[in-house]
Amino acid sequence: MSELTRPVPAADGLRRIAAEVLSDLRAVDGALYAAVAATPTPTLDRALRRLSHAADHSKISFAIAGALSLAGSRPRRAALAGVGAIAVASASANLLGKRLVRRDRPDREAARVTVDRHVPMPRSASFPSGHTASAVAFATAVGTVLPPASVPLGLLAGAVGYSRIHTGVHYPGDVAAGAVLGVASAATALAVASARLPASYSRGAAPK
Repeated sequence: MSELTRPVPAADGLRRIAAEVLSDLRAVDGALYAAVAATPTPTLDRALRRLSHAADHSKISFAIAGALSLAGSRPRRAALAGVGAIAVASASANLLGKRLVRRDRPDREAARVTVDRHVPMPRSASFPSGHTASAVAFATAVGTVLPPASVPLGLLAGAVGYSRIHTGVHYPGDVAAGAVLGVASAATALAVASARLPASYSRGAAPK
């Protein structure tokens, strides 16, 4: 039987399909990144650059956690849950995700991202977005313990994630993966906290 007519093993066929799908997803990811870079938004550029910079090392989330810790028992528990979720998300993104995937950062110059948007290009791998993972983890954990905070913190986390694309330091896929990782990190942190202090972290518990 010639090589042209020989049946392709199922495993090889699946690998080939997976590689083709991954290639298509990367193409879409690159196209979305290029579209954002090519869209002039002078009014947003400075604000999103400042937001992206302010989110370095989860400074915004820690500031919010500090304010919540002074607002009563339940907000304090929410702040602790949020900080715990940040710790899980940061470790997962930086110690696992980036080291396993090792995706190169976008070529901001080739995409012609305007200088008005620029923040320092991190030296770490691009996938996943650590800023997004931490912001979403914090928003999810705090919002679970303190539901009134879920919408504003969710919007803030979304803005932080988008700012990383807008400033040219991440592809959209990096941010999407960071968001998924953030939700998973919050669930992990909440599960650990609930196992240790089930009454305190139950959504039905009355504030003390």
